[in-house]
Amino acid sequence: MAKRTISDLRSDELRGRRALVRVDFNVPLDGTCITDDTRIRAAIPTIKALIAGGARVVLLSHLGRPKAKVDPQYSLAPVAAHLAKLLNAPVHFCAETDSDTAVAATQSLEDGEVIVMENTRFLPGEEKNDEALSKAFARLGDFYVNDAFGTAHRAHSSTAGVAAFLRPAVAGLLMQKELDYLGHALEKPKRPFIAILGGSKISGKIDVIEALLPKVDGILIGGAMACTFFEAMEFETGESLVEDDRVEMAEDLIERAGFRLTLPHDAMVAPSIEEASSAHAVKRDAIPEDEAMLDIGPDSAASYARAILTAKTIVWNGPMGVFEKPPLDAGTMAVARAMAEATAKGATTIVGGGDSAAAVEQAGLSNQMSHVSTGGGASLEFLEGKKLPGVECLDEQER
Repeated sequence: MAKRTISDLRSDELRGRRALVRVDFNVPLDGTCITDDTRIRAAIPTIKALIAGGARVVLLSHLGRPKAKVDPQYSLAPVAAHLAKLLNAPVHFCAETDSDTAVAATQSLEDGEVIVMENTRFLPGEEKNDEALSKAFARLGDFYVNDAFGTAHRAHSSTAGVAAFLRPAVAGLLMQKELDYLGHALEKPKRPFIAILGGSKISGKIDVIEALLPKVDGILIGGAMACTFFEAMEFETGESLVEDDRVEMAEDLIERAGFRLTLPHDAMVAPSIEEASSAHAVKRDAIPEDEAMLDIGPDSAASYARAILTAKTIVWNGPMGVFEKPPLDAGTMAVARAMAEATAKGATTIVGGGDSAAAVEQAGLSNQMSHVSTGGGASLEFLEGKKLPGVECLDEQER
């Protein structure tokens, strides 16, 4: 069932009313300098739409892990200042979040004004989804908007609990975009539909593989997680990362998936990540005892690129190797370039946040994907078919 969004709200539900918006402003900071403002920029369309509707915009977010106490290095004050530059308009900041002072600050806003409240994780009840805190947050708005897909898999006071006490509760434009792309890919994909799954551990992706197997035409496996499959095939894996307790599971998956599961044909190996410059390609059944697989090999990269270019829907989650350390980025970059080419040919390409999103950004290809998710963990759980608390709490769209 689709969720209501800010686009479904009438003008009288917006103008002069306080929109309590949960955003994801958990951005990297160097002191008070924001080193990557991607997440702030992603929230701008929702903020601007609410401003245009005459709403009074109250923004809630967490930042870092301050361990449920006030920690100045995690203050959202620098984020508020940066947002003001992006909006080219004044942005107020309130150093409190769950007090009468905070409520008064939101009530003093004029139509179209914006205020950023202090870090929700300064408060002990936030990550416990404390009911009293949820009620305190509800006092800050007249309706609730969740635009923080990146935290939608967490049942916290500001992401889910507050919606029990503040209605309407609707999705922002970013949340809507995430749900539209990921939901459509799973429910009505154009075919062929392939998934590319990488990363270090099969344990982190096992539920995704299980959920996607009945839906996709093929799954391409990369990253160190491929080595657990190699172990199941009784290949030498040398010093590679292998999850011994998942080998039997990998064997079962290979058997059940059949031709739909594609493993790398070759691997880039080296004694260690620190010795990346000595990396060389070997066949997957010829990994030396004293070396580790650190990327898919060139034959696999070329084969995966060809497969991507035959597909109409592609979902990618997890890098093919240690992409932060050239030349071990070659496999991941080959996938990113093929995804961009597939997009240009009309395919729907979805990058599932986290390291995959970072890799696409590193390649300078983010704007050549249909959609780059802002939530690594949330997109994974969505692909697994799990219900996300931050989505489930929102109003259903009227038929």
